[in-house]
Amino acid sequence: MVGLVAVGLPAALLIRLLTVAATLALARRARTCRWVALVGSMLASLLTVTVALEVIASGLSVEGVLVRHAASGIVFDYAVTPLSAWFLMVLGVVAIPTALYSAAYFSHSVVASRIAVVGTAFNVLVGSLEAVFTASGVVAFLCAWEVMTLATAALVATEHQERASRRAAYLYLVMSHIGTGCLVAGFLVLAGQAGSLSFSALLSGHVVSGPLRDGLFALFFVGFGVKAGVIPLHVWLPEAHPAAPSSVSALMSAVLITAGIYGLYRVCGFGLGVPDQNWALALMAVGMLSAILGVLYALTQTDLKRLLAYSTIENSGIIVLGLGAAMMALAHDQRALATVAVAASLTHVLNHAIFKGLLFLGAGSVVMATGTRQIEQFGGLLRRMPWTGLFFLIGALSISGLPLLNGFPGEWLTFQALLLGFTATPGLVRLNFPLAGAMLALTSALAAACFVRAFGISFLALPRSPAAGSAHESPLLMLVPQAWLATLCVGLGLVPGVALRALEGVIVSLPGLQLTSPMAEGAWGMASGIGSFDHVVPGIFGVAVLSALAFAALLTVRREAVARRVPTWACGGDLTARTEYTATAFSKPLLMIFRAVYRPRRQVDSLADVSPYFPQEVRYRTEIEPTFERYMYAPLVRLVLGSARGMRVLQAGSLHTYLAYVLVLAVILLIWLGGTT
Repeated sequence: MVGLVAVGLPAALLIRLLTVAATLALARRARTCRWVALVGSMLASLLTVTVALEVIASGLSVEGVLVRHAASGIVFDYAVTPLSAWFLMVLGVVAIPTALYSAAYFSHSVVASRIAVVGTAFNVLVGSLEAVFTASGVVAFLCAWEVMTLATAALVATEHQERASRRAAYLYLVMSHIGTGCLVAGFLVLAGQAGSLSFSALLSGHVVSGPLRDGLFALFFVGFGVKAGVIPLHVWLPEAHPAAPSSVSALMSAVLITAGIYGLYRVCGFGLGVPDQNWALALMAVGMLSAILGVLYALTQTDLKRLLAYSTIENSGIIVLGLGAAMMALAHDQRALATVAVAASLTHVLNHAIFKGLLFLGAGSVVMATGTRQIEQFGGLLRRMPWTGLFFLIGALSISGLPLLNGFPGEWLTFQALLLGFTATPGLVRLNFPLAGAMLALTSALAAACFVRAFGISFLALPRSPAAGSAHESPLLMLVPQAWLATLCVGLGLVPGVALRALEGVIVSLPGLQLTSPMAEGAWGMASGIGSFDHVVPGIFGVAVLSALAFAALLTVRREAVARRVPTWACGGDLTARTEYTATAFSKPLLMIFRAVYRPRRQVDSLADVSPYFPQEVRYRTEIEPTFERYMYAPLVRLVLGSARGMRVLQAGSLHTYLAYVLVLAVILLIWLGGTT
């Protein structure tokens, strides 16, 4: 095992390179090409997961060289620390079942002529994510980061004949390169101060100080925040996720955003020294805003994949909120509290990846069976797709944070950190903790409503369209990955101590954290360790629920308690799909309650032949104002385009003019250099 860990990452990289070469060589044989690409990806991910699990278990880092070019002297080193191993494990846990799912999904949803490109981009995306999590220097990190961005854009533009796909890919590229520019600037400043490009020197915590440190935090926060999808840097995410193939959307939502989270942890949280209180306030504010607005926008979506995309923003906000609480605790030297907040945040990273991957795979099965992403066109799918419906229900319950499932441990620990933070921090800043706790409670309630809507409207009642009425269950190859992720949702919910015990080595490796007592009480229980009422055993809830179900079953077997089946009352009329509750009607009360956030616009058209009092048809249309796009990004775009038009006068088209520009610049540089010497 030791030898495998030492060569695991280079071997995985070699497998991916060979897989890419074989995929491109077999481009004309779509079926073989598809299987080669995805089986190769699974093998490489299996190696990286093995390395990650060994590092997490031992608590010891693994270092080595990925690429060495003797002629140029370029060396790309890697270092699998416990923190990077955690993210590497999260990637592998989702990437392996997603690749297996894609083996069947791509055959139905990707045209044969594009299989080679999609399979290649899939491998490049997963491989570049592995490199991002394990790079030990700036050059390797930024190269992997850029390759990851380009591979994702290629996958988003899979259906490039559609204008929406091209626009989504372009928007993703623009936002990603803004973030990358911030990262390049930040790392160059750090490298100039440290005199090294190695992360061990740059992120030692004492390279910069004062206002320069604050400026670097701002640069890195924007650079990593774009990829994490936090508000207001989120605008690419609701466009890119629906455009990409559903299995790719699962990867993007489950692990692509964790690349941004990893950067926030590695640099902003534990790389620039003891966090400043203002940094923590900024992260907590952005986390709260992303969580509450993400779920509010998800509640009004009728596109299933777009709904899940906004839910990703919500969960990214919860993760960032936990990190912000940890940074606030570290700013006030409350190490035990910071440990609980970090454990909550990292636990939610793992759990969100699992249940969001499951939900996107379930959505892909539904879209493939019906040919549409519109929830209003679904209905009655549980009878036609029972296994997909069951797995989607497990994912919906998990993301709602209910006990027995894996969404509960991370949110419970986050609540513990926020409630305990009120007594652990001094001054008015302590009010930020109960405020964040209240917002998180509201977010959890709205998330439950959102996924009651998503599951109920999609899978229950009667079909609302011929496509939903003729839907059929997915192939076994698409059900097995969903079953695996659903099993993890249940398993990690019932035995949260397994993940928390694995996290102990990660926590100990981070500077400033102090594990005063184990947070895992065996496999079944968990505790924060710093409060008097902080112990919970989710299995007890399971026993209570199963007991209630058994009691209900016992009552139904009695003859006098047998239910009588009768037709559903429909007010004297026939029960049809037109009498069912729609997704829009379900969310209308919340739309009215939060109208100050949504700023909705409504249009009602009444069509009549004779008199407006006897309409033949009424058309209702409502839309939500895109606040950030209209009031933040639109003015910024106008400013940039206006500046570009103003600078066009410099582009005269005359060679003499351009030579004059060069001469003037040379004179200015000579004067400046002469003055400095």
